[in-house]
Amino acid sequence: MLTQRLRRLATALAARALSSFSGLRLLDATVPSRGVRVTRGVPYGGGARRALDLYEPSEAGEDRPLVVFFYGGSWKTGARGEYRFVATALARRGMVVAVPDYRLYPETVFPGFLEDAAGAVAWAAANAARHGAAPRPFLIGHSAGAYIALMLALNPAYLRTAGMDRTRLAGAVGIAGPYDFRPSRFPDVAPIFAATEEAATQPITHVDGANPPLLLLAGGADTTVRPTNTLNLAARVAARGGLVATRVYPRLGHIGVLLAFAPLFRRNAPVVDDIARFVRAHRG
Repeated sequence: MLTQRLRRLATALAARALSSFSGLRLLDATVPSRGVRVTRGVPYGGGARRALDLYEPSEAGEDRPLVVFFYGGSWKTGARGEYRFVATALARRGMVVAVPDYRLYPETVFPGFLEDAAGAVAWAAANAARHGAAPRPFLIGHSAGAYIALMLALNPAYLRTAGMDRTRLAGAVGIAGPYDFRPSRFPDVAPIFAATEEAATQPITHVDGANPPLLLLAGGADTTVRPTNTLNLAARVAARGGLVATRVYPRLGHIGVLLAFAPLFRRNAPVVDDIARFVRAHRG
């Protein structure tokens, strides 16, 4: 019991320290790099923000699952180099993982970051074979990155513009994502979406039942992006006949569900196991 309390306390303190996402590099320092090969700064388009880091298992292989991971940060902050602890956890499960940057506010507004993300996915799929990966990517994201992943999975227009059909996606995993909210009610992000009709900016609006398989994960104690976003989207997808699974981790908050990728906090919730199981089930 004492060990569990200490673990919860450590998670809470770490989540508070990392709540701005600026402390994630400290967490990366605790993650051993053995068994994973990293290629940094691979361009997928023009401009400084259109580049990605690629994480591959060190051992040679073919047809390994391909993952594109989108980080969060309210579409205003974030950098691919801060998420080694996420990409390494997945690469050690035999996946090839791309972590792209994308343009942020105020450099761009909706849908600029979605257009960048679609370009990164198209690049990853086109270059998969060179890195021993299957050409049908899984999209994974946390927070604003989950929004991006699910918008690409639910609205085929963005990938189509990048030259890729949505049917080429193997699946998508959203972690604590804002899928059903009113941007105008949140002054910190309202300017990012102000130029577009509000409903069109929401993943839940674009549900058509033709989505790739979805796994939606959330922290039950998340007060930043409440798990109703996850539950509402899952209900809409299921009602339209789409394939979706959900899991809510009762005691985890918004950052806690992301911390579960790191070895120090992995016992808090089986986030990596659940994602690996989903990938195995749908990689074909």
